[in-house]
Amino acid sequence: MNRKKTIAFFGIKYYPSQGGSSRLAESIARELQDKYDITIYCYSDPKSQSHLKLVRAINIPRLPFGSVGVFFYYFICSIHLMFSKKYDLIHVHKTDSSLFIPLLALRSKIVATSQEAPYVRDKWSQLGKTYFRLMEKIFMKSPAELTSVSKPLAEYYEKQYHRSVHFIPNGVDIITERADDSVQEILQGIKRKEYFFFAARRIMSTKGLHTFLKAMQKINHQGPIIIAGQDSHAISYMKEIRNLTNGLMVTFIGYISDRPTLLTLIENAKFFVFPSETEGLSLMLLEAASAGMTPIICSDIPENLQVFTDEEVIYFRNKDAADLAEKITWAEINSEETLLRADRARAKVLENYSSRSIAKQYDQLYTQILYRSVDQSLSTSFTNPEKSLNEL
Repeated sequence: MNRKKTIAFFGIKYYPSQGGSSRLAESIARELQDKYDITIYCYSDPKSQSHLKLVRAINIPRLPFGSVGVFFYYFICSIHLMFSKKYDLIHVHKTDSSLFIPLLALRSKIVATSQEAPYVRDKWSQLGKTYFRLMEKIFMKSPAELTSVSKPLAEYYEKQYHRSVHFIPNGVDIITERADDSVQEILQGIKRKEYFFFAARRIMSTKGLHTFLKAMQKINHQGPIIIAGQDSHAISYMKEIRNLTNGLMVTFIGYISDRPTLLTLIENAKFFVFPSETEGLSLMLLEAASAGMTPIICSDIPENLQVFTDEEVIYFRNKDAADLAEKITWAEINSEETLLRADRARAKVLENYSSRSIAKQYDQLYTQILYRSVDQSLSTSFTNPEKSLNEL
């Protein structure tokens, strides 16, 4: 009678997390581990077995061959799920693993979450984009209860596919730990509140770094600029970026996975610049705001506008380097106002976008699904998983 309901997280690759969907999954697990018996399927990592005390990890070897290897990783995870213990619910965390939802639905109730529309990213080939579009269709026509971290994307889904999608945003763990010593080693003498900071999980053209650097060239910026992010996915783009750094004081520090170090770098920055051209709902943006001591200058894409107003951040026109240059100049002149906006942004994140508040929304959804029969009004005519896949 008192048995915890069992939930498996599928579609996750990294645990402990390395950002994006894996960070969302980890934050949900951290907040709800006392209430549910949670298992996370992930790449093999010795840290996964003890990372969260009450969360079990099923390690699957990481396969080579790039995206093909990821597909077979999902396949192995799904086969293990089909022939292991039966879970009360499976939470699918990425649309690129949606092909396996109809199969998993034969065993368990399903929640599926969309983080973004991957086919808008420049990192993918035409074949990859075609695959993601197919996965989106399977996602939308599946028997799962659907969620999206992006309100504009949820609205697009509902308009395009005539299917209800729950909007549940990303949330961030509010941590107070900082890493001043390691940051001083990274900065190598650059003073606190002297540098502009840009950060991303992976540097690619849709992250807008070129727009930022062009803006700094326009104003002939002479101060230090720190750029964090993995660049191995965009070799040709990084050649363009290196050319744009001519005459600027730019330091590349690679991807920063340690959150205390990342947050300390953000807090010590003069401004955090977020010029991304497309997002789901960026955890990086929320984390930057959670630091609270650094003003944010960001693109006016719908996914950013859904979170903050211009009373909390400084917006510039997406992809417009000239407008960004003007906004940077204005921000440097109006430093007191920008600090007030940073305080307001932090307050909003603490109130509306903490991992605890987001986990409560997932808990409510899990409870609705686990303790009621499937509501036909929340699914399409594809209530038979085998039929769904055949018709697609």
